[in-house]
Amino acid sequence: MAGAGLRAAARRWLLCGGHGGPRAASSSPSCPGCGPPGPGAHCPGAPRSAPAQAPTSGADLSAHLWARYQDMRRLVHDLLPPEVCSLLNPAAIYANNEISLRDVEVYGFDYDYTLAQYADALHPEIFSTARDILIEHYKYPEGIRKYDYNPSFAIRGLHYDIQKSLLMKIDAFHYVQLGTAYRGLQPVPDEEVIELYGGTQHIPLYQMSGFYGKGPSIKQFMDIFSLPEMALLSCVVDYFLGHSLEFDQAHLYKDVTDAIRDVHVKGLMYQWIEQDMEKYILRGDETFAVLSRLVAHGKQLFLITNSPFSFVDKGMRHMVGPDWRQLFDVVIVQADKPSFFTDRRKPFRKLDEKGSLQWDRITRLEKGKIYRQGNLFDFLRLTEWRGPRVLYFGDHLYSDLADLMLRHGWRTGAIIPELEREIRIINTEQYMHSLTWQQALTGLLERMQTYQDAESRQVLAAWMKERQELSCLLNYRVDFTFYPRRTPLQHEAPLWMDQLCTGCMKTPFLGDMAHIR
Repeated sequence: MAGAGLRAAARRWLLCGGHGGPRAASSSPSCPGCGPPGPGAHCPGAPRSAPAQAPTSGADLSAHLWARYQDMRRLVHDLLPPEVCSLLNPAAIYANNEISLRDVEVYGFDYDYTLAQYADALHPEIFSTARDILIEHYKYPEGIRKYDYNPSFAIRGLHYDIQKSLLMKIDAFHYVQLGTAYRGLQPVPDEEVIELYGGTQHIPLYQMSGFYGKGPSIKQFMDIFSLPEMALLSCVVDYFLGHSLEFDQAHLYKDVTDAIRDVHVKGLMYQWIEQDMEKYILRGDETFAVLSRLVAHGKQLFLITNSPFSFVDKGMRHMVGPDWRQLFDVVIVQADKPSFFTDRRKPFRKLDEKGSLQWDRITRLEKGKIYRQGNLFDFLRLTEWRGPRVLYFGDHLYSDLADLMLRHGWRTGAIIPELEREIRIINTEQYMHSLTWQQALTGLLERMQTYQDAESRQVLAAWMKERQELSCLLNYRVDFTFYPRRTPLQHEAPLWMDQLCTGCMKTPFLGDMAHIR
């Protein structure tokens, strides 16, 4: 649907030839020095081009569009040298706020997908096991077993409307991005989406309330483990719709999320990783290098994770060695985030060497010891690690990062594995194709429009650093200062083509752009 819309928009945009289309004649402001807008309006000094003739057949249209595309591509390469596109470094750290590592004294880490990076092979295992749990324990139809995990179907940050069974992308202003809505595995026409929401793309605030993306009827999928959950949810909906089976959307959603949760709660995922760490844990030597370097420069380290001690201990022994606990000043397992950051009631409990709970009262957090649960308020009181001298890394923008920055003043760093792929797409010559045609057709794979989505806005709100893996820290000195790139306002460069000084709102030909160089 989005692909058809883009093609229609491109046809309307390009066929005007940049001269006196309906939009140009009616909505463009006057350009100083160029005269009022309208047919034939022109910037001084720019050579005139002959008006484009509208194609009369499908073949002519295709040739015309390709010719205009090549014109615009040459223009972009002329104004922006090709080597500029390769300047984005996938191993760099991208800062959204100024931060000097010289001032950071304490480094904190999550475990899963932060200290421990997992191979993509883990997601099909989670999907298949949860699918089988639905069939064998929740008595779902056997036909669901035919579905396999599709890693290309969804990305993090999507929203799911439980009552409408819609998986979709919503921007920072609570508008559904048209062309991104799917019910099951099938795209939903834009017209139907608008009708479902009462004639608008806007989702009311009360439906999306809740800081962690958990409104009363809409759920946002934020962590990396949610990728197989979205895939399974869509497959089950697809089966029920395809076989005309009646179902309650809320019951189906809860059953799928419970099945995914069972994979974690029953320790199945932990067992897979422990049995083959070489297969599932990536770049453990780089994690060891980062931690060792920070300790060598006198930094204090702490770990807060939801995973159990036995699992973390085996993983850290694999990556760092048997003495890994000596690198950390505080280690907290089964922290029950995000409530760890907001609930003051849960006390810390100490674990012995075998992982058994102790009953003594906790009056201080000791190096080399293991603690369970607790809460952030007691953590701050016992350690006095407050404010911007603390930098905490995690992969979940809500439960790990945004709350810590906004409420407690910690600096935060987002581990975003997808960032590397996105940068590499930007750095290829096929970027223009990816941005316009491929992404529009695949729907849920990448960013669909230039507006901020809800996920990216939370990153900006949290003022955090983005990187695809922790080892990017090795590329910088421990006293390095990061400076963010200032986000331009709408009237500042870079500009859309219709905002350039060409006399009217139009797509200029190469000749029309000569005076800009």
